[in-house]
Amino acid sequence: MVPKIKKILYATDLSDTAKYAFGYAADMAKHYDAMITIVYVMESMNTMIENQVRDMVGKEKWEALKSEKMNYLKQKIKSKIEDFCTEMESKIDSCRLLVEEIRIPKGNPAEEILNASKEIHADMIVMGNYGHNILQEALIGGSARTVVKNSEVPVLLIRVPKA
Repeated sequence: MVPKIKKILYATDLSDTAKYAFGYAADMAKHYDAMITIVYVMESMNTMIENQVRDMVGKEKWEALKSEKMNYLKQKIKSKIEDFCTEMESKIDSCRLLVEEIRIPKGNPAEEILNASKEIHADMIVMGNYGHNILQEALIGGSARTVVKNSEVPVLLIRVPKA
C-alpha cells in the first residue's frame, strides 16, 4: 500500500538546528503534494506565578504581553521558514507555499504535539531529536520518545548531526 500523505505536522523548538528537520518535512511535502502545519509548544507557566505576575502588572497589560509574545513567536517561525526557503530555493520549489498553518499551543510538548496531530488529521509527524548532552536528551528526547510511543500516525524523527 502506498501511503497517502497530505498533511504533515512539523514540530519545532525554534532552535537553529530545527531547520535541518524542516528540510525533511518540506521535501516530503513537495514529494507527496502535502501541506505542513507547524507546531511550537510554549510550556505553561506555573499557575501561581502567572497569577502573581498578572496581579502585579494588571490583567489588561498581562493579556497584551501574552499577545505580544504570541505575535513575536509567529514572526520568528515565519522568519525561520523564510530563511530556510531562501536557502533551499533551487532545491524545493514553492517552499513558502507548503506551510498551511502555524500553531502555538501552551502545555506539555509531547501532549500538545499529539493533540495537534489528531486535530489536523495529520498523516505524519516530523520532528527533530535535538539532544546532544544528558540534560538535553532527558528534556527534549523525552518528548520525542513520548510522541513516537503514543502517536497514531508515523513519526519521522530526525537526528540532527553533531557539528
